[in-house]
Amino acid sequence: MKYVSTRGKTEQATEYSSAEVIKRGLAPDGGLFVPTSIPQITPEQLEQLADMTYPERAAAILGMYLTDYTSGELLHAAEEAYGKERFSSVETAGTPAPVRAVGQTEVLELWHGPTSAFKDMALQIMPRLLSLALEKTGETRDALILVATSGDTGKAALEGYADVPRVRIQVFYPVDGVSRIQKKQMATQSGQNVNVTAIRGNFDDAQNGVKQIFSDPEVAKTLDERGIFLSSANSINWGRLVPQIVYYVSAYCDLLRAGRIKQGELLDVTVPTGNFGNIFACCLAKRMGLPIGRMICASNQNNVLTDFINTGVYDRRRTFYQTVSPSMDILISSNLERLLWLIAGPERCAAYMEQLKEKGWYSVEPEVLAAIQQEFSAHFCDEGLTCSTVRTYYETYHYLCDTHTAVALSAAEQYHAKAEFTNRMLVASTASPYKFSPAVLEAIGEEVPTDGFEALRRLQKRTGVAAPERLQALEQEEDRFTEVVSPSEMQQAVLAFGK
Repeated sequence: MKYVSTRGKTEQATEYSSAEVIKRGLAPDGGLFVPTSIPQITPEQLEQLADMTYPERAAAILGMYLTDYTSGELLHAAEEAYGKERFSSVETAGTPAPVRAVGQTEVLELWHGPTSAFKDMALQIMPRLLSLALEKTGETRDALILVATSGDTGKAALEGYADVPRVRIQVFYPVDGVSRIQKKQMATQSGQNVNVTAIRGNFDDAQNGVKQIFSDPEVAKTLDERGIFLSSANSINWGRLVPQIVYYVSAYCDLLRAGRIKQGELLDVTVPTGNFGNIFACCLAKRMGLPIGRMICASNQNNVLTDFINTGVYDRRRTFYQTVSPSMDILISSNLERLLWLIAGPERCAAYMEQLKEKGWYSVEPEVLAAIQQEFSAHFCDEGLTCSTVRTYYETYHYLCDTHTAVALSAAEQYHAKAEFTNRMLVASTASPYKFSPAVLEAIGEEVPTDGFEALRRLQKRTGVAAPERLQALEQEEDRFTEVVSPSEMQQAVLAFGK
């Protein structure tokens, strides 16, 4: 399997191996890496996958894309990444990504890993893929991973890469744009090769700053002289996105094995969406032949994706809202570029991205919009509806969900209310409710204390739902990282860390 950039002209496109794209993260022209073809899963293969463990499924799916890795390497990496030592649900449910029936909805719980967020599903295996990539490409320099985070990616990446040989990791997050527990998770991270810096601004400021550092030849030259090169752990890196395909395939297999769906029966999927990586992984699973019907893109009050999918106009020139679902507080959804490449081709994709950079908006042609709308629907959820959804699912089903999952559950309901026909619905649940205890506590009608950890304790006492042990233990840990910089100082912070 070879890879090209989303912005490379077709007749001149340079092709890269899977190890090379995982090592690089971002394409040299600023585009994202995409596979030159999409492998297919037959119904017979799906039946075989249904009888496998999650690590075995992961090795099989990853092997279709990462063809310069051996099956043994991939299975070993998956077994290390998805064991019961890291994912509590392996002991209780036999899988790191269990599917739970909530009323008439199937909920795919992706947050049973070490940081209580779905990012663990990719970021527990990605460091192992990168370490192998350094060997396979003959790379003699060390990697410096740059991460911009709206909350969950940062901690999951820090946890995955902490003390990994030949790798350093620098995380940037908006100082007032993450929850108290998310901030504490990052500020207390252990490891000799990690650094965490808050910025004055929002997630898009952090993401733009990281992209500028990646594209600065002087930064690259300085680091190269020090024996260091830059790479990424955000979902712009293919090594971060491809493991996300696995859990959609695995969810279908688990429903098939449990008799909750029949072979070939279509499954609609709703995903709470910020940077578009999670739902694009679902799109790839569908393109591989997984029986998926419609994909519902669920946004919070920062509903730039809802507007785009419904109108064909992407316009980031709008009010930015800090919401109770902060991991989705994003106005520039980087992975949408991969979908545009898939549907519109590299030339038009590159033109869209250039216009977005220069003018802050772009619009796609009618036939491109029609192709997107053939597969995707989009709905959004304001703050009031987010909180009422948390309360409704707790009171009706005694199911405690976080605010991001609530956005998805609401979007699924909105889709059902408008659609003439729907299939069984799978909703991606992306975080433990205890990562956002104050918002969840308020949503179910309880008084909210000022301290986030007291809110966690009250939520646990009120609901009887056990909080993850790692989150409970955070309160006693000392902060290691307290620096706050402006976006213009991010480059200096990277160079200082990369000495």
